[in-house]
Amino acid sequence: MTQTAHFVFLLLENFSHLAFSCALEPLRIANLVSGKPLFRWSLASENGTSATSSNRAVTLVDRGLEPLERDDRLFLISGIHVQNHTTPAVLNYLRRERASGTQIGAICSGAYVLAKAGFLDGVETAIHWEFHDLFAEKFPAVPLVRNVFVANQKFVTASGGTAAADLMLHLIARDHGTGLATAVADQMVYNAVREGSAAQRVSLQSRHGMRNTHLTRAIQLMEDSIEDPLAPCEIAEELGISTRQLERLFGKYLNTSPKRYVVEMRLHRARNLIVQTEESIAQIAMACGFNSTSHFSKVFRSHFGISPLSHRTTLA
Repeated sequence: MTQTAHFVFLLLENFSHLAFSCALEPLRIANLVSGKPLFRWSLASENGTSATSSNRAVTLVDRGLEPLERDDRLFLISGIHVQNHTTPAVLNYLRRERASGTQIGAICSGAYVLAKAGFLDGVETAIHWEFHDLFAEKFPAVPLVRNVFVANQKFVTASGGTAAADLMLHLIARDHGTGLATAVADQMVYNAVREGSAAQRVSLQSRHGMRNTHLTRAIQLMEDSIEDPLAPCEIAEELGISTRQLERLFGKYLNTSPKRYVVEMRLHRARNLIVQTEESIAQIAMACGFNSTSHFSKVFRSHFGISPLSHRTTLA
């Protein structure tokens, strides 16, 4: 008789309900389709009673932070403002479970918690793209990837949303064969199952209908040098084209200039860091390539209609 695998989902406050459903439902459907109790699951939270998701739905749980059984698999699911819910109690619990040999994974922003616990240095990691800026600033020793999930490392991570379903279908296929995983996907009416190596965000080509390799390469160079921005002439030289040609490409495909595009990219990263971190405005300005805090504040206000400090205060 096939042994039943037990998954424990630790839900942090403000967890993503979409990611949670996409993680849990494939297990339920696998049992239904196979006619066997292949999986069982328990829900946990810090208070041992309930957890509230980011859409304000309250989920009752089965347990608190008590020790798990030897073969249990623990998946942590979180969401927005994850840094505010990464408590000492949760970190201590994770460290105890790791010391006991528990298999631990994380979904959506959950990788932040594992990194905070000190688990992910040198471990390829997936996290929801919205947390990439925060994560890169806080945990430079963790090799962050843009994959929808990473399942070939000691700590399994998924980027959130429907990527949680992709991960679970991968685990079902690994343990019980692709036939069952395909049947589960069919029941979910999910015909676009992705491998872990698939990128999270829609590509520039898909988003803008572009097929120009010079332009996509130019944008990649901008993203890679955001703390020390390259001038348009430097980017053009790297690509082997003229600055004028680079400007024409940005005008034709994106209706903007290279200079404006990179400034907006830096400003959007700054806004993410303002919302997601406690770094000072001066530190954020430097991290986004602005040498002067006053200049950064002026440009930020001009673009978003509010000062960086007021933006943080408004969202507090």
